[in-house]
Amino acid sequence: MSANSNRQENTKQVGNLLADAAFLQDIRRQMLRFATLQLNDASQAEDAVQEALIGAMKNAASFGGRAAFKTWMFAILKNKIADVLRYKQRMVNIGSFAHDEDDEDLSELFDRKGFWQVDERPVAWGNPVASMRESQFWVVFEACLDNLPPKQARVFMMREFVELDADEICAEVELTTSNLHVLLHRARLRLRECLENKWVLQGEKNDELP
Repeated sequence: MSANSNRQENTKQVGNLLADAAFLQDIRRQMLRFATLQLNDASQAEDAVQEALIGAMKNAASFGGRAAFKTWMFAILKNKIADVLRYKQRMVNIGSFAHDEDDEDLSELFDRKGFWQVDERPVAWGNPVASMRESQFWVVFEACLDNLPPKQARVFMMREFVELDADEICAEVELTTSNLHVLLHRARLRLRECLENKWVLQGEKNDELP
């Protein structure tokens, strides 16, 4: 098959997926939620998602099936969000957060000497790479992310998903570098705890069933 034929086939494949009303509604909902969390502005999030969908159609020939369609779409959206965060006027009002997460109590995780509480010690994850390939894992991850304090969830996603540098995050959210590291550390602790309880340990219980 010629290169031109491949491009035409890729464009047709992407067009068919985006023409599927149920599929488009579902992925658009996920993209909008992700963008809203990052931009903290519904209008900006809507614009970013719309531009990502338009970008997907314009660049459909480059899809080629090399990655899952959802992954490819989110990669386009991440670039749009990064552009907004880097080059557009700052939109976040830190005062909108309901409470000061710097004072979050982690005493249920650690004792007075800073050691893990017996019931909260990390457990072995078996095969984390395989887990990340399972769609149900991401459903659990999304639920765990929803349970994080807003500022922690936002900076975690900016760092790990949008892949902004620490300096860029600090400038956008008005944090010192040390405060950012504290928030990221707490977010990772909370996510690990939640994923262990809702995914790893639950999976072990299921494996033990006859």
